[in-house]
Amino acid sequence: MFTPIHTSLGALLLFGGSFGLLLHNGKVFGISSLLSGCLLRPSLEDNVPIIAGLASSPALVSFLAPSLIPTYPDTVSFSSWTSVLSTLGLGLLVGWGTKNGKGCTSGHMLCGLSRLSPRSLIATSVFFTTALLTANLVRPGGKSLIPPCDGVPCYMPVYPSTSELAVMASSTVLSLATNLVLVPRLLTPSRQSRSLFAYLAGLQFGLGLLFSGMADPHKVIRFFAFLTDPSRFDPSLALIILFGIGPSLCGYLATNPGQPGGKAKPTLTERWSLPTLTVADIDWRFIAGAVAFGVGWGLSGTCPGPAVLRAVLQPTWGAVWLGGYILGNMI
Repeated sequence: MFTPIHTSLGALLLFGGSFGLLLHNGKVFGISSLLSGCLLRPSLEDNVPIIAGLASSPALVSFLAPSLIPTYPDTVSFSSWTSVLSTLGLGLLVGWGTKNGKGCTSGHMLCGLSRLSPRSLIATSVFFTTALLTANLVRPGGKSLIPPCDGVPCYMPVYPSTSELAVMASSTVLSLATNLVLVPRLLTPSRQSRSLFAYLAGLQFGLGLLFSGMADPHKVIRFFAFLTDPSRFDPSLALIILFGIGPSLCGYLATNPGQPGGKAKPTLTERWSLPTLTVADIDWRFIAGAVAFGVGWGLSGTCPGPAVLRAVLQPTWGAVWLGGYILGNMI
Protein backbone atom coordinates (compact mmCIF):
# COMPACT_ATOMS: atom_id res chain seq x y z
CA MET A 1 0.00 0.00 0.00
CA PHE A 2 1.04 3.61 -0.63
CA THR A 3 2.69 4.98 2.53
CA PRO A 4 3.42 8.67 1.89
CA ILE A 5 4.26 9.62 5.49
CA HIS A 6 6.23 6.48 6.35
CA THR A 7 8.31 6.72 3.20
CA SER A 8 8.92 10.47 3.37
CA LEU A 9 10.22 10.28 6.94
CA GLY A 10 12.23 7.16 6.13
CA ALA A 11 13.78 8.90 3.14
CA LEU A 12 14.89 11.79 5.36
CA LEU A 13 16.63 9.24 7.59
CA LEU A 14 18.32 7.72 4.53
CA PHE A 15 19.51 11.22 3.70
CA GLY A 16 20.69 11.70 7.29
CA GLY A 17 22.75 8.52 7.31
CA SER A 18 24.25 8.82 3.83
CA PHE A 19 24.92 12.55 3.67
CA GLY A 20 26.01 12.60 7.31
CA LEU A 21 28.69 10.01 6.54
CA LEU A 22 29.92 12.16 3.67
CA LEU A 23 29.82 15.40 5.65
CA HIS A 24 31.54 14.13 8.78
CA ASN A 25 33.63 11.09 7.76
CA GLY A 26 34.21 12.11 4.15
CA LYS A 27 33.00 8.78 2.75
CA VAL A 28 30.27 7.59 0.40
CA PHE A 29 27.59 5.35 1.93
CA GLY A 30 27.89 2.45 -0.53
CA ILE A 31 26.41 -0.51 1.32
CA SER A 32 27.58 -3.15 -1.16
CA SER A 33 31.25 -2.24 -0.70
CA LEU A 34 30.79 -1.72 3.04
CA LEU A 35 29.15 -5.14 3.43
CA SER A 36 31.79 -6.85 1.32
CA GLY A 37 34.53 -5.12 3.28
CA CYS A 38 32.94 -6.01 6.60
CA LEU A 39 32.79 -9.70 5.62
CA LEU A 40 36.13 -9.98 3.83
CA ARG A 41 38.26 -7.01 5.00
CA PRO A 42 36.82 -5.77 8.31
CA SER A 43 37.85 -2.35 9.61
CA LEU A 44 36.84 -1.10 13.06
CA GLU A 45 37.09 2.48 11.84
CA ASP A 46 35.16 2.11 8.61
CA ASN A 47 32.85 -0.73 7.55
CA VAL A 48 32.26 -2.70 10.75
CA PRO A 49 30.65 0.18 12.74
CA ILE A 50 28.38 1.10 9.82
CA ILE A 51 27.14 -2.46 9.29
CA ALA A 52 26.79 -2.86 13.08
CA GLY A 53 24.62 0.26 13.21
CA LEU A 54 22.57 -0.98 10.27
CA ALA A 55 22.12 -4.40 11.86
CA SER A 56 21.05 -2.95 15.22
CA SER A 57 18.18 -0.90 13.77
CA PRO A 58 15.65 -3.81 13.69
CA ALA A 59 16.10 -4.35 17.44
CA LEU A 60 15.36 -0.68 18.14
CA VAL A 61 12.29 -0.65 15.89
CA SER A 62 11.06 -3.96 17.33
CA PHE A 63 11.16 -2.40 20.78
CA LEU A 64 9.65 1.00 19.93
CA ALA A 65 7.25 0.24 17.06
CA PRO A 66 7.14 -3.46 16.11
CA SER A 67 4.39 -2.83 13.55
CA LEU A 68 7.01 -1.14 11.36
CA ILE A 69 8.99 -4.38 10.92
CA PRO A 70 8.26 -5.97 7.51
CA THR A 71 6.57 -9.35 7.32
CA TYR A 72 8.90 -11.69 5.44
CA PRO A 73 8.09 -15.09 3.92
CA ASP A 74 8.75 -17.91 6.36
CA THR A 75 12.05 -19.51 5.33
CA VAL A 76 13.26 -20.76 8.70
CA SER A 77 13.59 -24.38 7.57
CA PHE A 78 13.47 -23.89 3.77
CA SER A 79 10.89 -26.20 2.24
CA SER A 80 13.22 -27.68 -0.40
CA TRP A 81 16.68 -27.59 -1.85
CA THR A 82 15.22 -25.53 -4.68
CA SER A 83 14.39 -22.67 -2.31
CA VAL A 84 17.82 -22.89 -0.69
CA LEU A 85 19.60 -22.82 -4.04
CA SER A 86 17.41 -19.99 -5.35
CA THR A 87 18.21 -17.86 -2.28
CA LEU A 88 21.90 -18.68 -2.65
CA GLY A 89 21.71 -17.82 -6.35
CA LEU A 90 20.00 -14.48 -5.70
CA GLY A 91 22.70 -13.56 -3.21
CA LEU A 92 25.35 -14.57 -5.75
CA LEU A 93 23.74 -12.42 -8.47
CA VAL A 94 23.64 -9.38 -6.20
CA GLY A 95 27.16 -10.01 -4.89
CA TRP A 96 28.71 -10.46 -8.34
CA GLY A 97 26.63 -7.64 -9.78
CA THR A 98 27.47 -5.05 -7.15
CA LYS A 99 31.15 -6.00 -7.15
CA ASN A 100 31.51 -5.53 -10.90
CA GLY A 101 28.98 -2.70 -11.18
CA LYS A 102 30.84 -0.92 -8.36
CA GLY A 103 27.74 -0.21 -6.29
CA CYS A 104 24.03 -0.68 -5.70
CA THR A 105 20.97 1.43 -4.88
CA SER A 106 22.76 3.27 -2.05
CA GLY A 107 26.15 4.01 -3.62
CA HIS A 108 24.94 4.71 -7.15
CA MET A 109 21.31 5.80 -6.85
CA LEU A 110 21.12 7.60 -3.50
CA CYS A 111 24.69 8.90 -3.18
CA GLY A 112 25.88 8.87 -6.78
CA LEU A 113 22.94 10.71 -8.32
CA SER A 114 23.07 13.31 -5.55
CA ARG A 115 26.74 13.91 -6.41
CA LEU A 116 25.75 14.34 -10.09
CA SER A 117 27.96 11.41 -11.08
CA PRO A 118 27.46 10.48 -14.77
CA ARG A 119 28.85 7.03 -14.02
CA SER A 120 26.27 6.45 -11.29
CA LEU A 121 23.52 7.72 -13.59
CA ILE A 122 24.49 5.08 -16.17
CA ALA A 123 24.67 2.32 -13.54
CA THR A 124 21.32 3.32 -12.03
CA SER A 125 19.65 3.46 -15.44
CA VAL A 126 20.93 -0.02 -16.29
CA PHE A 127 20.05 -1.81 -13.05
CA PHE A 128 16.72 -0.03 -12.58
CA THR A 129 15.59 -0.81 -16.14
CA THR A 130 16.76 -4.42 -15.76
CA ALA A 131 14.93 -4.80 -12.44
CA LEU A 132 11.77 -3.25 -13.91
CA LEU A 133 11.73 -5.65 -16.86
CA THR A 134 12.63 -8.65 -14.69
CA ALA A 135 9.86 -8.02 -12.16
CA ASN A 136 7.25 -7.59 -14.88
CA LEU A 137 8.26 -10.17 -17.47
CA VAL A 138 9.53 -13.11 -15.40
CA ARG A 139 6.57 -15.29 -14.39
CA PRO A 140 7.66 -18.44 -12.53
CA GLY A 141 5.00 -21.10 -12.86
CA GLY A 142 2.92 -18.62 -14.88
CA LYS A 143 2.43 -16.38 -11.84
CA SER A 144 3.46 -12.75 -11.53
CA LEU A 145 6.34 -11.88 -9.21
CA ILE A 146 4.37 -8.78 -8.14
CA PRO A 147 2.02 -9.60 -5.24
CA PRO A 148 -1.43 -7.98 -4.96
CA CYS A 149 -2.58 -5.96 -1.96
CA ASP A 150 -5.41 -8.01 -0.39
CA GLY A 151 -8.07 -7.14 -2.95
CA VAL A 152 -7.52 -3.37 -3.09
CA PRO A 153 -5.32 -1.28 -5.41
CA CYS A 154 -1.80 -0.98 -4.04
CA TYR A 155 -1.78 2.76 -4.78
CA MET A 156 -4.40 3.39 -2.07
CA PRO A 157 -2.77 5.38 0.78
CA VAL A 158 -2.40 4.20 4.35
CA TYR A 159 -1.19 6.35 7.21
CA PRO A 160 0.76 5.65 10.41
CA SER A 161 -0.83 5.25 13.82
CA THR A 162 -0.13 7.90 16.41
CA SER A 163 2.55 5.78 18.07
CA GLU A 164 4.21 4.95 14.74
CA LEU A 165 4.22 8.61 13.73
CA ALA A 166 5.73 9.61 17.07
CA VAL A 167 8.58 7.10 16.68
CA MET A 168 9.31 7.99 13.06
CA ALA A 169 9.07 11.77 13.51
CA SER A 170 11.19 11.82 16.66
CA SER A 171 13.81 9.58 15.00
CA THR A 172 13.97 11.92 12.01
CA VAL A 173 14.29 15.05 14.13
CA LEU A 174 16.96 13.42 16.32
CA SER A 175 18.86 12.30 13.21
CA LEU A 176 18.93 15.77 11.69
CA ALA A 177 19.82 17.39 15.02
CA THR A 178 22.66 14.92 15.54
CA ASN A 179 24.13 15.45 12.08
CA LEU A 180 23.71 19.21 11.84
CA VAL A 181 24.19 20.36 15.44
CA LEU A 182 25.54 17.79 17.88
CA VAL A 183 28.34 16.20 15.85
CA PRO A 184 29.98 19.50 14.77
CA ARG A 185 29.80 20.83 18.34
CA LEU A 186 30.61 17.78 20.44
CA LEU A 187 32.95 15.58 18.39
CA THR A 188 36.53 16.36 17.39
CA PRO A 189 38.56 14.67 14.63
CA SER A 190 39.75 11.28 15.88
CA ARG A 191 39.49 7.61 15.07
CA GLN A 192 37.04 7.10 17.94
CA SER A 193 34.80 9.94 16.73
CA ARG A 194 34.75 8.56 13.20
CA SER A 195 33.87 5.08 14.44
CA LEU A 196 31.11 6.46 16.65
CA PHE A 197 29.57 8.45 13.86
CA ALA A 198 29.94 5.55 11.42
CA TYR A 199 27.77 3.49 13.78
CA LEU A 200 25.22 6.31 14.08
CA ALA A 201 25.12 6.72 10.30
CA GLY A 202 24.46 3.00 9.89
CA LEU A 203 21.72 3.14 12.51
CA GLN A 204 20.04 6.10 10.82
CA PHE A 205 20.21 4.39 7.46
CA GLY A 206 18.74 1.17 8.84
CA LEU A 207 15.83 3.06 10.40
CA GLY A 208 15.32 4.79 7.05
CA LEU A 209 15.14 1.47 5.22
CA LEU A 210 12.58 0.12 7.69
CA PHE A 211 10.40 3.24 7.81
CA SER A 212 10.47 3.96 4.07
CA GLY A 213 9.55 0.41 3.02
CA MET A 214 12.83 -0.28 1.22
CA ALA A 215 13.35 -3.19 3.61
CA ASP A 216 10.08 -4.82 2.48
CA PRO A 217 10.76 -6.85 -0.70
CA HIS A 218 7.07 -6.96 -1.66
CA LYS A 219 6.85 -3.17 -1.48
CA VAL A 220 9.92 -2.77 -3.65
CA ILE A 221 8.62 -5.16 -6.31
CA ARG A 222 5.21 -3.44 -6.29
CA PHE A 223 6.97 -0.21 -7.21
CA PHE A 224 7.84 -1.84 -10.55
CA ALA A 225 4.22 -2.86 -11.28
CA PHE A 226 3.23 0.27 -13.21
CA LEU A 227 4.58 -1.34 -16.39
CA THR A 228 2.04 -4.19 -16.60
CA ASP A 229 -0.47 -4.02 -13.72
CA PRO A 230 -1.26 -0.54 -12.35
CA SER A 231 -3.55 -2.03 -9.68
CA ARG A 232 -0.47 -3.53 -8.02
CA PHE A 233 1.60 -0.35 -8.32
CA ASP A 234 2.77 1.13 -5.02
CA PRO A 235 4.28 4.59 -5.71
CA SER A 236 5.79 5.00 -2.24
CA LEU A 237 9.43 4.61 -3.20
CA ALA A 238 9.23 7.52 -5.64
CA LEU A 239 9.22 9.71 -2.54
CA ILE A 240 12.79 8.60 -1.83
CA ILE A 241 13.81 10.65 -4.85
CA LEU A 242 12.13 13.70 -3.36
CA PHE A 243 13.10 13.33 0.31
CA GLY A 244 16.27 11.23 0.06
CA ILE A 245 18.11 12.14 -3.13
CA GLY A 246 16.77 15.72 -3.20
CA PRO A 247 18.17 16.86 0.17
CA SER A 248 21.44 15.02 -0.52
CA LEU A 249 21.78 16.87 -3.82
CA CYS A 250 21.10 20.21 -2.11
CA GLY A 251 23.59 19.39 0.64
CA TYR A 252 26.25 18.36 -1.86
CA LEU A 253 25.81 21.52 -3.92
CA ALA A 254 25.86 23.66 -0.78
CA THR A 255 29.05 22.12 0.66
CA ASN A 256 30.78 21.32 -2.67
CA PRO A 257 33.21 18.98 -0.86
CA GLY A 258 36.83 19.16 -1.91
CA GLN A 259 36.23 21.76 -4.60
CA PRO A 260 37.49 25.39 -4.72
CA GLY A 261 35.22 27.50 -2.54
CA GLY A 262 33.62 24.45 -0.97
CA LYS A 263 34.01 22.71 2.37
CA ALA A 264 37.73 22.09 2.71
CA LYS A 265 37.55 18.90 4.75
CA PRO A 266 35.06 16.68 6.58
CA THR A 267 34.18 17.37 10.21
CA LEU A 268 35.96 14.36 11.69
CA THR A 269 38.88 13.71 9.36
CA GLU A 270 41.46 15.52 7.27
CA ARG A 271 40.46 14.59 3.73
CA TRP A 272 37.62 13.47 1.50
CA SER A 273 37.50 9.88 0.25
CA LEU A 274 35.31 10.20 -2.82
CA PRO A 275 35.17 7.90 -5.88
CA THR A 276 37.62 8.91 -8.61
CA LEU A 277 36.46 6.61 -11.43
CA THR A 278 34.76 8.30 -14.39
CA VAL A 279 32.69 7.33 -17.42
CA ALA A 280 35.98 6.53 -19.18
CA ASP A 281 36.47 3.66 -16.72
CA ILE A 282 33.22 1.94 -17.70
CA ASP A 283 33.82 -1.48 -19.29
CA TRP A 284 31.75 -4.56 -20.08
CA ARG A 285 32.06 -5.89 -16.53
CA PHE A 286 30.56 -2.67 -15.16
CA ILE A 287 27.52 -2.98 -17.44
CA ALA A 288 27.24 -6.74 -16.88
CA GLY A 289 27.44 -6.18 -13.13
CA ALA A 290 24.67 -3.58 -13.22
CA VAL A 291 22.52 -5.96 -15.27
CA ALA A 292 23.18 -8.89 -12.89
CA PHE A 293 22.32 -6.74 -9.88
CA GLY A 294 19.15 -5.55 -11.63
CA VAL A 295 18.06 -9.13 -12.28
CA GLY A 296 18.68 -10.11 -8.65
CA TRP A 297 16.90 -7.00 -7.37
CA GLY A 298 13.95 -7.46 -9.73
CA LEU A 299 13.50 -11.13 -8.82
CA SER A 300 13.64 -10.65 -5.06
CA GLY A 301 13.12 -6.96 -4.24
CA THR A 302 16.23 -7.21 -2.06
CA CYS A 303 19.49 -5.26 -2.30
CA PRO A 304 22.43 -5.37 0.17
CA GLY A 305 21.14 -2.94 2.83
CA PRO A 306 17.71 -4.56 3.24
CA ALA A 307 19.40 -7.96 3.08
CA VAL A 308 21.39 -7.12 6.23
CA LEU A 309 18.16 -6.22 8.05
CA ARG A 310 16.40 -9.39 6.91
CA ALA A 311 19.43 -11.47 7.90
CA VAL A 312 19.10 -10.11 11.45
CA LEU A 313 15.42 -11.00 11.57
CA GLN A 314 15.77 -14.31 9.67
CA PRO A 315 19.28 -15.64 10.36
CA THR A 316 18.81 -18.86 8.39
CA TRP A 317 17.80 -16.96 5.27
CA GLY A 318 20.61 -14.51 5.97
CA ALA A 319 23.26 -17.22 6.20
CA VAL A 320 22.27 -18.64 2.81
CA TRP A 321 21.85 -15.27 1.03
CA LEU A 322 25.06 -13.83 2.49
CA GLY A 323 26.87 -17.04 1.53
CA GLY A 324 25.84 -16.44 -2.06
CA TYR A 325 26.75 -12.77 -1.78
CA ILE A 326 30.28 -13.56 -0.56
CA LEU A 327 30.69 -16.17 -3.31
CA GLY A 328 29.62 -13.59 -5.89
CA ASN A 329 32.20 -11.16 -4.55
CA MET A 330 34.93 -13.78 -4.83
CA ILE A 331 34.25 -14.80 -8.42
